Amino acid sequence: NIYKARQVEQMGRLFCSGAVKPGDHFLFTDAWHPGVINLKYMSELLNIPVTTHGLWHAGSYDPQDFLGRLVGNKPWVRNAEKSFFYAFDYNYFATNFHIELFHRELINGGFQTENPWYEEELKEILNGEYPNIVRTGWPMEYMSDTLLPYKGMPKRDLILFPHRIAPEKQVEIFRDLAEHLPQYEFVVCQDQQLTKNEYHNLLGEAKLVFSANLQETLGISCYEGAVVDAVPMVPDRLSYTEMYFDTFKYPSEWTESFESYKVFRPNLCEKIIQYMDNYTHMIPSIHKQTETLHEQFFSAARLVNNIK
Repeated sequence: NIYKARQVEQMGRLFCSGAVKPGDHFLFTDAWHPGVINLKYMSELLNIPVTTHGLWHAGSYDPQDFLGRLVGNKPWVRNAEKSFFYAFDYNYFATNFHIELFHRELINGGFQTENPWYEEELKEILNGEYPNIVRTGWPMEYMSDTLLPYKGMPKRDLILFPHRIAPEKQVEIFRDLAEHLPQYEFVVCQDQQLTKNEYHNLLGEAKLVFSANLQETLGISCYEGAVVDAVPMVPDRLSYTEMYFDTFKYPSEWTESFESYKVFRPNLCEKIIQYMDNYTHMIPSIHKQTETLHEQFFSAARLVNNIK
């Protein structure tokens, strides 16, 4: 929040110095930013029209996000998010799943069954007929080059949990799997204070990266794993459903909760063993998956076109 406040101050200095010109573009890499209101205030009152762009990652409208868990649907947060949305000329989302979640829970208030126009409107949005809502990949074209030195490293029977330790990531499932599959090395990355290089080395050595996430609007770490030829093992839910080939998805019910996981633990263990035993044969599929992820979800062509 201090960082965002400093950004607002810097924007004010730019306006006061005359550095901002009509037609300039302002890109907020996190749309959950109160500063867009300050920006619109300065732009309108000084009669210096600018174009605003915001990249949405999450918010209170997602019940599994920390804002959704801790704040929920309190009026202040929901109305704040709506004001951010309408202040941006362009709102960017990495997946259709995120657009639908945002539209259903925030813009439509979660009452899609009571709105006869909901499905029709959502279809129009996903077809790109609402210019202020754009499905685009994130500007992460650099990731392939960043990870190139770690691609081709000798692999070992290593399985990574590359996510943050938070309730919606369900790290307890991963820790339990480690007890039931002692033939493999399981590492929770955030159990250690890793440098970027150390983390990337682990990715390069791993055969599999595992997710049981309950909240994911894109998911960078599984993509990072795939870039360096690790199997991305993800549940068939959230943004993963549209992002990953069926080869790399397991049924959502297997990890919908820890109780559900205990029922399906044998299935999950068997799936992991299959991945690990057949790792070499899966490399061509990993390469195709990585190419698709890069082209559709980690390349921001649509965003860039709006800024030109």
